[in-house]
Amino acid sequence: MNTFAKIIVPALFCCGIGLIALPISALGQGASVAFGGLKHEASLPIEVTADTLNIDQAKGTASFSGSVVAGQGELRIGADSIDVEYAVENGNVTGRINRMVASGNVTLTNGGEAAEAARAVYVVASGTIEMSGNVLLTQGQNALAGEALSIDLGTGQAKIEGRVRTIFQSGGN
Repeated sequence: MNTFAKIIVPALFCCGIGLIALPISALGQGASVAFGGLKHEASLPIEVTADTLNIDQAKGTASFSGSVVAGQGELRIGADSIDVEYAVENGNVTGRINRMVASGNVTLTNGGEAAEAARAVYVVASGTIEMSGNVLLTQGQNALAGEALSIDLGTGQAKIEGRVRTIFQSGGN
């Protein structure tokens, strides 16, 4: 049973009489949704915790592995591993993070919203996140699933693609 089914099936059976769930298969290959009610600030520091850290100074990379959690303000990314690529200016590696690539059991939270996938790429300067591989996005009691999720943290807009499946709770008693 996939992650989408593990979350949605029990929710449908446990909702109680009078609560009607509306399953909807999105038309076409993509659906736009709002993401991140909280404003994201790319200039905030990023804190990373992990079991192991390997640094390659020549390449300007750092690889974190083992229960990795990266946080920036309210944004949290958890994964089996996260590779960090630092910005390069005039041929020199800066201390500024350019992008982060999270792999394996990736979870992303921003306030009350959460998404999970097999992989995520966070480009810090642009505030964009691309998630792929069995994506599941939950917003309160609503859930959306697909193969890819693109998030613009600056605008709060997201697009989910790849045979999109949705469940919306009707809000009934």
